[in-house]
Amino acid sequence: MTNLRTVPASSSPASASASASASATLAPPRHRLRAVEPDELPPLRTVPPAAELLHPQATWMPAPAHSLPALPGRPPMIGYLVLVPAPEEPTVTTPAAPAPTAAGPVRIDAEERVAYVDGAPLDLTYLEFELLAHLVAHPHRVHTRDQLVTTVWGYGHVGDGRTVDVHVARLRRKMGAEHRSSIVTVRRVGYKYAPPAGH
Repeated sequence: MTNLRTVPASSSPASASASASASATLAPPRHRLRAVEPDELPPLRTVPPAAELLHPQATWMPAPAHSLPALPGRPPMIGYLVLVPAPEEPTVTTPAAPAPTAAGPVRIDAEERVAYVDGAPLDLTYLEFELLAHLVAHPHRVHTRDQLVTTVWGYGHVGDGRTVDVHVARLRRKMGAEHRSSIVTVRRVGYKYAPPAGH
């Protein structure tokens, strides 16, 4: 088998004189392939086996003859194609749908975006649902108006508590007289959700 290596084109005698006169104006010399004689090969101990350089699951197969260069006066070259398996795609796990949140008579289905009071669905706007879901998810925790504006409305507009008051009033009306008191006003602070005892 003939071994090949790349050498600068300027190493041939014919091109040495031409490249010396034009070296200041021409691009760096290009490389070409030439046959390597057996006595030019490096010691075998310095060349690691090809198998050590490849993927452990690589597959070898003979290369087509037309893809190998033919050198005049030399025996035909033998080449191989190495097929390396593609890296495995990371497994994407779909997060489980959040379980419905229930505290007292109110149940929040975040996946369906429906709030139930004693099993009956409420007709809520987007922000009314978000506000009720946040309060029910943290029962007995007092939330300031500014905290609710930041969490539910998504911006930190200090002093915009009147918006919260309006939405809480609408929620209480839709929850009905029996359950409207579960949203408790904490004077001079904000609101909390307090489910009735025994629920």
